[in-house]
Amino acid sequence: MGFDDMVNKGKDLYEENKDKIAEAVKSEQAEDVSDKVLDGVADFAKKIAPGAADKIDEIRDGVDKQVGNE
Repeated sequence: MGFDDMVNKGKDLYEENKDKIAEAVKSEQAEDVSDKVLDGVADFAKKIAPGAADKIDEIRDGVDKQVGNE
């Protein structure tokens, strides 16, 4: 199976399951996992760029609204 075949298979699987995927992304479990990951990334970014803490929090909150149920 070539790379293009794998990409097409992935697209097909996504199309067949996009409702289930959307439901999973908006679940409580996804919310918990995403919060932990986003908090970790934001904390790391603040250590690297402490002067940008407000912007980092703004970006983190924007991403958080897209994943999970809160």
